[in-house]
Amino acid sequence: MRYDLAPMRDCCSVATLPALAVLPGLVHGFEQRGVSGEPDAERRRRIESSLASSGQLLLLRQVHGARVVPAPWAGAPEADAATADRTGLILGIQTADCLPALIVDPRRRVVAAVHAGWRGTAAGVLRQALRAMVALGCQPKDLLAGLGPAIGVCCYEVGEEVRRAFGAPGRRFFQDRGSQRPHLDLRRANLAQLVEEGVPPERISQAEDCTACRPDLYPSFRRDGRNCGRMLSFVGWAHPAP
Repeated sequence: MRYDLAPMRDCCSVATLPALAVLPGLVHGFEQRGVSGEPDAERRRRIESSLASSGQLLLLRQVHGARVVPAPWAGAPEADAATADRTGLILGIQTADCLPALIVDPRRRVVAAVHAGWRGTAAGVLRQALRAMVALGCQPKDLLAGLGPAIGVCCYEVGEEVRRAFGAPGRRFFQDRGSQRPHLDLRRANLAQLVEEGVPPERISQAEDCTACRPDLYPSFRRDGRNCGRMLSFVGWAHPAP
């Protein structure tokens, strides 16, 4: 299912997916630059401040792998996915073209956040996150998944080494779009991992935005280089209101 993002209430620089926004007690969002010209650091400070009443924002040192860590933790562990099975733990990941994926079990109140670039996707990082949730008692049929803004197949021209990393089964995720090099459909590759692990397709929401096509809303490493900045995506169950 494809959805448009909607602004998060009380936080104009964060957008949400409707299928997740209706879950009582869940906080989630995908950071946007907006049109105000607000500096990245100031926008991030406001987002973190708005989350403080819900719980602790936990970030990873992302290394483009497939390691999954359970929350809570101290510092920033090297990993590209995390799970949390209690309230007050808000999992955050940072991206600039890579795919942010947020997974929620409304029944057992477990969440996962995943950073999926091409290396992590080829290594099955989303698949590993789902299996970590199953180890916590979740059933794939109960999960809701939200795939956020990421570079689209329209802009993601890659080298042959990337196609080789996905192997023969992954060739379905590449397109010839009239250039000398293949284009990777990162979103489709991760969608396949969700479905193959048992998440019903009708419980998967996808944002439409290509980060490289939207300089007004998102940073893009492919478009702007190393100093492009990063967007924050987050998910977690908030502390109960006092």
